[in-house]
Amino acid sequence: MENLISLVNRLQRACTALGDHGDESALPTLWDALPSIAVVGGQSSGKSSVLESVVGKDFLPRGSGIVTRRPLVLQLHRIDEGREYAEFGHLPRKKFTDFAAVRKEISDETDRETGRSKQISTVPIYLSIYSPNVVNLTLIDLPGLTKVAVDGQPESIVMDIENMVRSYIEKPNCIILAISPANQDLATSDAIKISREVDPKGERTFGVLTKIDLMDKGTDAVDILEGKAYKLQFPWIGVVNRSQQDINKNVDMIAARRREREYFAQTPEYKHLAHRMGSEHLGKVLSKHLEAVIKSRIPGLQSLINKTIIELESELSRLGKPIATDAGGKLYMIMEICRIFDGIFKEHLDGVRPGGDKIYNVFDNQLPAALKRLQFDKHLAMENVRKLITEADGYQPHLIAPEQGYRRLIETALITIKGPAEAAVDAVHGILKELVHKSISETVELKQYPSLRVEVGNAAVESLDRMKEESKKATLQLVEMENSYLTVDFFRKLPQDVEKGGNPTHSIFDRYNDSYLRRIGSTVLAYVNMVCGSLRNSIPKSIVYCQVREAKRSLLDHFFAELGKKEAKQLGKLLDEDPAIMQRRVSLAKRLELYRAAQAEIDSVAWSK
Repeated sequence: MENLISLVNRLQRACTALGDHGDESALPTLWDALPSIAVVGGQSSGKSSVLESVVGKDFLPRGSGIVTRRPLVLQLHRIDEGREYAEFGHLPRKKFTDFAAVRKEISDETDRETGRSKQISTVPIYLSIYSPNVVNLTLIDLPGLTKVAVDGQPESIVMDIENMVRSYIEKPNCIILAISPANQDLATSDAIKISREVDPKGERTFGVLTKIDLMDKGTDAVDILEGKAYKLQFPWIGVVNRSQQDINKNVDMIAARRREREYFAQTPEYKHLAHRMGSEHLGKVLSKHLEAVIKSRIPGLQSLINKTIIELESELSRLGKPIATDAGGKLYMIMEICRIFDGIFKEHLDGVRPGGDKIYNVFDNQLPAALKRLQFDKHLAMENVRKLITEADGYQPHLIAPEQGYRRLIETALITIKGPAEAAVDAVHGILKELVHKSISETVELKQYPSLRVEVGNAAVESLDRMKEESKKATLQLVEMENSYLTVDFFRKLPQDVEKGGNPTHSIFDRYNDSYLRRIGSTVLAYVNMVCGSLRNSIPKSIVYCQVREAKRSLLDHFFAELGKKEAKQLGKLLDEDPAIMQRRVSLAKRLELYRAAQAEIDSVAWSK
């Protein structure tokens, strides 16, 4: 079972190394889920002496007033043999074999955080002690509760300490070690008072009675130790610490433990309780209870770890990859993000995502409707036909058929098709721009780099603008081609004037009678409608070829070419991620590392049912 406490110790060390102190609400915390034992007591309750007795070493700072001004997370590791030593979390590679140096380092590290004032700090100090004389155990020594601020301390320090202590002991995974001196009324015990507030049934509180040997003559602590004065779920444990004279004389801790055993065994009032008294018994009881609590929490801990790993991985995935440091890495990263955007854009065009169908709507509805609105029949009304035929003949009336008149009528009709053709080009251009913006907003990777997002958007729109101009040129050329060469077969089938009743001897104005002009208008309308039908099919092909196809093939080609010319500094400006997001990713990655390590640690430990 000792491997369970070792497991939690390893997890706590991992928490320490990766910055999980249980005080960051923005990140999931493993520290708060781990069972621990918090040592609570008023000033001068003998709290430090109890800890030193459990450890078997004199290592804590001493003095008047508030000596413990930061939480001390004390991890005890039992070793089979070898010299005792200590390690601090902030000095991981330094071993302390002189415990007087440990005491000094605790004081120095406290001062580094709080200055040489008498202020307190919630930032813990992490200390591991390796010794054959300890049980595997983790204890958190908290500042002593006080009722009055001393010189140099703010009035709020009384509440500050109480709030700090409460923040630890109110957690359901925390076992409370409540230290009370026997030579004071238990009703006034700071430790019992605050423990009762967070654990009213005493289900996770261990009562420790100190200074039993200093009680007034004729009094004893039997009622308390037997649970009659104040009942807890677990039996009270009495301890006899070293006296100040013993401390001054540097009395060996092992000798002090022996004298403690002798005191309870030889004092008549406590003889019947001697088997469950003393600091050695306290250490064993706490270790055994901690093991039991850990064992009961393991399944829930596993579930929490697995669930949190999924959540952390999901958030890291949303935040995207961290920025590369070298120019090549930055360039590759930018191009990969651009390819993702380009892929999303193509999916819109290919129907995998919505939006591409709007282009077909331009060809199937908008263009035909615009061509229909041209109303060629009005253009070829009697008076307009007469006017254009007459103007085309000039001073020399036509001899057989008014060829120039036909050409002019056809050209003036066909030229109006340019309007709907240009409108179709512009409509498709608008849809492509809309799909670019939509694709940018759907590219999660671009959201973390505002500058790159703007550059990619601008580059894509610039490409579309170039493609639009090419498309407009090609589409209008289709109309001009129809104007530049009329279909010969159409004119060969035209009837001659004589056959239609024309009389060359009549004046030019007589020859252009209404019936004759109507036939010309009807013939031109048929030809224009034939050409319009052909252009209705060829204009979409030109637009797709010049705009849609090119957008799929080379939307960011120009941007990529320019990108290759940029230096690392310029590339870095494109990857201008929000510093808060960068810090969040680092924090999440550390926390994920912690949870994965915890998962591996738990999986490697086998425990009995």
